[in-house]
Amino acid sequence: MSTSPILTIGAPGFDVDQLVAELQATTERKTKEGAYADARVARAEKTNLIHLRGSEDFVTFYLACLRDAVFVDISDFEIHERRQFLGPLLRKFKKVIWSLLKFYTYRLWSQQNQVNGLLVTALEGLEDQSRSRIAALEQRIAELEKRANG
Repeated sequence: MSTSPILTIGAPGFDVDQLVAELQATTERKTKEGAYADARVARAEKTNLIHLRGSEDFVTFYLACLRDAVFVDISDFEIHERRQFLGPLLRKFKKVIWSLLKFYTYRLWSQQNQVNGLLVTALEGLEDQSRSRIAALEQRIAELEKRANG
């Protein structure tokens, strides 16, 4: 007993396989160009990082994502109030509260940004050292194998 789908969507001359291949090629090209290195994309792709974990590019990509997302946004933002009644008064009240909070927390945020930046820089430095050390060890092993076989 064969079952056919209840609903199919298509159009004459429409090739799904070609569309999927084009989408994959475009995604691969844009990834190489760095279009998806944005921190928001990194958060959206968090599950894909699990699959990338075994890849050689994982640490490089992850460090780039960290670098893009490392700093806490301490800039002002526009305060909106949707309520019509008392809206202007509430907006002014919220602006006063934000000014007080900003005065109190600005130093904390600035210090957190400094620590975050230093941590990412340290991780990048450790990664560079590890890559260099591994490359040197691989070269040494290759030379030793060449001598042993030669």
